[in-house]
Amino acid sequence: MPTIRDFVEALGRREGVEAVIILGNDGLPIDSRVPPGGDPDALAALIPNVLRACDQLGATASGGGLEMGVLEYGAGAAVVANLSPNAKLLVLARPNANIGPLLYDLKRFRAEIAGLL
Repeated sequence: MPTIRDFVEALGRREGVEAVIILGNDGLPIDSRVPPGGDPDALAALIPNVLRACDQLGATASGGGLEMGVLEYGAGAAVVANLSPNAKLLVLARPNANIGPLLYDLKRFRAEIAGLL
């Protein structure tokens, strides 16, 4: 049976993916794969506030809580997702990365991924 470490490593090997962090609601990394010099603790600490703001936007717009979102920056994209009530995901991708298949797989296999935790 695959582990969360296997998932993080496999996701991190996808073309265009620079970093993968699974984190808890407290903003602490559960597992990560970041490039040399990357700081998974600093990145993970930011995500709970981002997700809280997205949930507030969804509630105000009658859309419900955030399941997954993409933030595009000049130097790449950040994919954030709620995997379970207690685990979140951050994936950082290069600007030229085709993240469509990644988004599809995350949506399709969310329950299986959450089951690894």
